[in-house]
Amino acid sequence: MHSSTSYPSVLADVTLPDGRRADVSLRDGLITAVDERISPTGEPIGTAGGTDDGRVDLGGALLLPAFVDGHSHPDKTFLGAPWQPHITGGTIRERVTAELETRQRLTVPVPERALALVHRMVGHGTGHTRSHVDIDPHSRLANLHALLEVRERVRDLITMQIVAFPQSGVVTAPGVPDLLDAALREGADLVGGLDPQGFDGDVDGQLDVVFGLAERHGTGVDIHLHDPGEAGAAQLRAIAARTGALGLGGRVTVSHAYCLGDVEAATFARTAAALAQAGVSVLTNGPAGPMPPVLRLRESGVRVFAGSDNIRDAWWPYGTGDMLERATIVGLRSDLMTDDELRTAASLVTTEAAAALGLDRYGLQPGCRADLVAVAAGSVAEAVAAHPRRLLVMHAGRVLATDGCPVAGLPAPEPGAQRAW
Repeated sequence: MHSSTSYPSVLADVTLPDGRRADVSLRDGLITAVDERISPTGEPIGTAGGTDDGRVDLGGALLLPAFVDGHSHPDKTFLGAPWQPHITGGTIRERVTAELETRQRLTVPVPERALALVHRMVGHGTGHTRSHVDIDPHSRLANLHALLEVRERVRDLITMQIVAFPQSGVVTAPGVPDLLDAALREGADLVGGLDPQGFDGDVDGQLDVVFGLAERHGTGVDIHLHDPGEAGAAQLRAIAARTGALGLGGRVTVSHAYCLGDVEAATFARTAAALAQAGVSVLTNGPAGPMPPVLRLRESGVRVFAGSDNIRDAWWPYGTGDMLERATIVGLRSDLMTDDELRTAASLVTTEAAAALGLDRYGLQPGCRADLVAVAAGSVAEAVAAHPRRLLVMHAGRVLATDGCPVAGLPAPEPGAQRAW
């Protein structure tokens, strides 16, 4: 039998995202019941307290499904290694070159650094992530093998989708199409791409490879697109056309899509309509500079979700792995101010991200997985605005952390992750 505190049977007196107070019953890693707490006068009942025979009283804390980080790069992070000064670069290709040079100097191996990041993410309440792993002529499949090892080691803490990401290009990088093919055979879940025009200079050539592999292996697609303006928008429409032709609606994402934030209204409307019709999602991390307009895309029928992207690596010295913080960043950049808009920001790291990743049994209904996070807030809007403490983090019904501290008996975080919990 599992101890009641490690596998609670009831989370009592929680605030649900819709504002209701409820008791949530758990069993075998699933939610079995959500019972609203109503007093004889019709008012919610609140009872703060500790644990008793499998019952955890949360005193009205907000309960959310575990956060979803829709775009991470665990193989790139410097966490767990000494601080690395940031090296600037003008173009994407220059940045790629600088990154390769920096990573070759690191003495801490990929698995240790990736584990440091994953433990940090888990401590903040992330239960699912889509991880892009570099596949290039230099590292070949080494980073994939490292991340497959990490995924196995943390399978009781977080679920990980892995994207085979051609960081050095596709058609202009010798052997990369074959390496992507091998990566999908060896455990990658999706095939990626990178700036078909701006990096490879061959939109049709790169998309032929990427979508050809997706069709052959029956996988989804997640393409990095940094190219600006009309050139970027034209590539979005080309990706939408390929998606529709192969019937891949709901399984294709374009990450970043900065161009959507700097094109004229007519181009935006035409491009958004194409993405919506094809079922192509857009991922944003709320970057500096132009970014996809969240509300306008949603109004056009395009699914938008969020991810952390780079965390403490050669691309970006910032990042904490906290997806509530990421929702705040996207909200600030998108001028999301009303409670409804703040709830939209939260959805980008919960329900919308889960739908984009195709996660099943995600949510707070009976039958959903007990992947949960309780935060010290009274509403979803407050949670996005206030940076609240994480009171409880659960994965598959098991308590992983309470009030920011890991539960005894869990695998110890790697060096560098300790401070995050």
